[in-house]
Parts: sequence; C-alpha cells; structure tokens
Amino acid sequence: MNLKLRLIIMNFLQFAVWGAYLTSMGSYLASAGQGAHIGAFYAMQGITSIFMPALIGIVADRWIPAQKMMGICHFISSSFLLGMAYYAMQAGTDVNFGILIGLFTVGIGFYMPSLSLSYSVAYNALEKAGMDTITAFPPIRIFGTIGFICTMLLVDVLGYQTTYMQFVVSGVLGILLGFFSMTLPECPINKASKKTMVDALGLRAFSLFKDRTMATFFIFSMLLGVALQLSNSYANPFITSFQDIPEYANTFGANHANALISLSQCSETLCILLIPFFMKRLGIKKVMLLAMLAWVFRFGLFGAGNPGSGVWMFILSMIVYGVAFDFFNVSGSLFVNQFTDKSMRSSAQGLFMLMTNGIGATFGTLAAQNIVNYFTENVEGKMIGDWSSVWYIFAAYSLVIAILFAIFFKYDFKPQKKEA
Repeated sequence: MNLKLRLIIMNFLQFAVWGAYLTSMGSYLASAGQGAHIGAFYAMQGITSIFMPALIGIVADRWIPAQKMMGICHFISSSFLLGMAYYAMQAGTDVNFGILIGLFTVGIGFYMPSLSLSYSVAYNALEKAGMDTITAFPPIRIFGTIGFICTMLLVDVLGYQTTYMQFVVSGVLGILLGFFSMTLPECPINKASKKTMVDALGLRAFSLFKDRTMATFFIFSMLLGVALQLSNSYANPFITSFQDIPEYANTFGANHANALISLSQCSETLCILLIPFFMKRLGIKKVMLLAMLAWVFRFGLFGAGNPGSGVWMFILSMIVYGVAFDFFNVSGSLFVNQFTDKSMRSSAQGLFMLMTNGIGATFGTLAAQNIVNYFTENVEGKMIGDWSSVWYIFAAYSLVIAILFAIFFKYDFKPQKKEA
C-alpha cells in the first residue's frame, strides 16, 4: 500500500476515535444523571496530558518503537472505553460517578499519548522515504480532521449522542487502529537515550520566563487555554437542551447538535491555510488578538442564538471557531518555534502544550463546571437553565484576556515584504 495512503488511514482513524465522543460526551453524561460532573471528565484530558505523553514518549524513545507503542496505547484506551460502555449499559440510570470517571481516566490517559506518537510515526516514515515533512504532512493531517467530522456525524445520525454507544464506536475504531499501527513503518529506538522526565515535559524551557516577552506570551497562552475545551464540554448539552422548549423541540439543530458542531471542524480545516498569510503580515500579537476576539464571538453568538430563527448565530459561531482555535494553537506553536533557540525548541513546545492544553484547559473546565452548575440543573437527562448567562460569562472572560494581552504583550514585529 502507498505510504501516504497508509498515513492518511492512520490519521483518519486517530481522530475518528476521538471525534466519536469528544463533543457529545457531555450530553451522555447529562442523560446519565452526571451533568454536574461534565467538567471533571473533560478536565481529565488536561490532567493526563500533563504527564502521560511524556512517560509514554520516554518508553517509545528507549524500548518500544513508536508505531507499536501507539498500537498498545489504543488497545488499552479502547478496552477501557468499551469497559465504560459495558458498565453504563449494566448500570442504566444508576451510574456511579467514581467507577465511570475511573474507567474514562485510564482510557483518555492512554489516548492522549497516541496523538504525539502519531506525529512521530508520520514524520519518521516521510523522512525515511525522502519526503519533505513540511509540504507532505499537512495534506495528510487534514484527513485526521475529516475522520473527526465523520464520526461526529455518524454518532449523530445513529442517535448515539446521548447514549453510551458513542464509546462503543470509539472503542471499535481504536482496536482497528491498534492492529493497523503494528503494520506501519518501523520507528527507531535509542536505548542509550538520556532523555529525562524533565526534558519530556519541557520543564527546562521554564528558563524562557526570564525573557519578559516570552513570559508574557506563555502566561496569556495559559489564560486563553482556559477557553479551549469549553465548547467541546458544553456545546452539545447546550444545543440539545432546546429539545425541551416547545418552540425549538423539532428543529434540526436541537436534534442534531453534532451536525451543527461539525461545522467548527470544517472551519478549522480551512483556517489552517490562512495562518501563513496572517502571520507574515500581522505578526503574532495581532493574530493572537484575532483568536481572542474570535473566542468572544464564539461564546457570545452561542449566548444570543437558538436552533430556530437564530440558528444563523450558531452557524456563525461554528465558523469563527476555526479562527479562535487555529490562530491560537497553530500560530502560537509557530511563534514558539521562531523565537526560541534550536537547542530548546522541543522543550519550549512542550511548555506551550503544558500551559495551554494541560494547566489552562484543566482549570478552565473545572471553573466552567461551577458556572454551569450555578445557572443550570439536570432535568430528565438534560442541562436546563440560563445558558445565555453561561456563554456571556465565557465571552466576557475572553474579552478581558484580549484587552490585557493587547496592553501587556509587546514585541517588535517587522512585516515581511512582498517579493518583487
């Protein structure tokens, strides 16, 4: 089989596994009487992201080739997600929070390292084949987002958004990917590797905090990272809650939240292509400000819209998500790569991920849970209440961060001149 096709299948399945439940898990938890704990489940992604990728990365560097370690991770992760589904089926409406989150924690704990391993496998295979990773990988990676969208829509069409069956879909795909991973090109190991936990976590990069510009950048990255998982956590339960309002009960949006949310991933795919243009002409400060303002609109439009006459606001919210997510994550990563020394780039990227997807996202989801619990309540399996206030609070937070970032982040940017 053609190498690129094999890597396309790998990326498709890698993100299809995640897409099966990431945006709809909140609705299942609400239906299982666990709506007050949605934030805890999503926070586990951030908590496990702080240390599990580093631990598994060391194992893949020294003892088990990355493609096999990736397969092992998917076997373990999928087994626990399938176990979670089996327990949910047996428990019915009497689901125990401790058991459910325990199974999920192990599942997501072994899934998160597979993300970084998939990049390692792809880069190694392309380099071995003599290809330029910068030009060859992005068209392959796009199929990951397509896979994510496909399983979102599959779960929607099959009516699994509020049931444990979404974890069955994820688990089955994960098992398939586990076997497929074992057939991918061999990745080298280095038993003499001196890479430590400190290196793997990117902790040496904390020396960058001595530079005021980088310190400010990382602090605001953490503060904006708070917003990263809010949509994934609560967008589906929010949109689904309109089913209990007679005026919107039969609208397409209220009954097919995942279909609406999938527009966000479509926008994300397209916005990646815009980043080089804006980075070269505007610089990181203005690009990050655009991302922060996009988060304001993302949340504000949720607060003002509805799945009926106001569905256009939901659609516009999905479109601006691409700017909000990509202009922050991808542009931030490019800035870190550009303005740090080569000897510390990997550690600096690790620090960026730690501050955003680790610390920021974890505290964000936990804090958001308190806000959601204050303004809503679980009524017959749905989170009902004053959702507009919830989204407006998230929007106000993003706006405050944008204003402070504009004031305190300073660096000398020189636009690239167009070639004659």
